Amino acid sequence: MNIALKNKTIDKYFGFLTRLDNNSKKRLIVKLTESIEVKDKKYFDLKSLYGAWEDERTSDEIINDIKNSRVEKKTLIDL
Repeated sequence: MNIALKNKTIDKYFGFLTRLDNNSKKRLIVKLTESIEVKDKKYFDLKSLYGAWEDERTSDEIINDIKNSRVEKKTLIDL
């Protein structure tokens, strides 16, 4: 998420930051500069996320198996 500031707000920040010592200002400049550098995005192949479901059962059998495998927690915990 990016936040856009108005010039008046930036001037208020600048007024506060001018009171910092030079070393702190330099470290802040480095961090701000690093934050605006465009980093190369790694290529990600979406094809690696999908595949075919292989099963001998019918869809109804799969659905029944899923429903039958559900576990209901009937034990209440006293607090």
